[in-house]
Amino acid sequence: MKNWQIGGFVLALALGSAACGRPEEQYQARVRELEGLRNDLNAMTQERDHLREQLTSLQAQNEAMAAQLTRLGANTTETQALLEAARARAAELQRMHDEQDRRLAAFRAAMARFQAMMAAGNLHVRIVRGRMVIDLPAGILFQSGDARLRAEGQTVLRQVAQALTQIPDRDFLVAGHTDNQPLRGSSQFRDNWELSSQRAVNVARFLQENGVAAQHLGAAGYAEFSPVEGNDNATPEHQALNRRVEIVLMPNINELPDLSSLDTDAPATTPPPAHNP
Repeated sequence: MKNWQIGGFVLALALGSAACGRPEEQYQARVRELEGLRNDLNAMTQERDHLREQLTSLQAQNEAMAAQLTRLGANTTETQALLEAARARAAELQRMHDEQDRRLAAFRAAMARFQAMMAAGNLHVRIVRGRMVIDLPAGILFQSGDARLRAEGQTVLRQVAQALTQIPDRDFLVAGHTDNQPLRGSSQFRDNWELSSQRAVNVARFLQENGVAAQHLGAAGYAEFSPVEGNDNATPEHQALNRRVEIVLMPNINELPDLSSLDTDAPATTPPPAHNP
């Protein structure tokens, strides 16, 4: 997202907030949220530009080496191997550069689709360890201690589903989270594990019913054990932030590091013999 686009969006958000009489602190929170997203995208752009600089430098080195070999008339196995290795590295840098460009474009397009819902306060978008995370407050989706979707939550999730269907070739993990307060004795769920898991399943199922391909959906419950970063459940405000459902845009296989070098031909370890009592 260009800086002028961010700025225009913030101005529009400010005018909208003023018109609706929203408190100043809500406006400032939205401004900080958008500023954080802009910083995350700027960091990714800088990484892409760094890869481009490396690629340009390596290409120049390749050309200089080829010219030197031509002048010297060298054609030995060793020098040819060095040249091929340099070319392979240049090709890998080009692949990384192109992949980074595709990721940036996908993230910018996704953010554009979620802007209206972000402005309404129905969701937040964060970049966590290189992954885009759509954060939906549990209070919008569920009643306290319940996993059945509220009407308001269904309305928000229909909009989310419509946006997700426009992101091609991407898997989504629906993650349920709670605060650290134990459930009341009358709850139908044994503990926060069951509650967060059932909420994640219900959200995933609703997204599937509204057009998101089931093979691209997964669900998991984290209970209170994965709070928002820097949040310790120490206050009611922190607890409210931790009660959430996240939709994580998972990386594609070609975005993951190549671990083939870790493969070995070593024989598998023989399991220990079974113990007979």
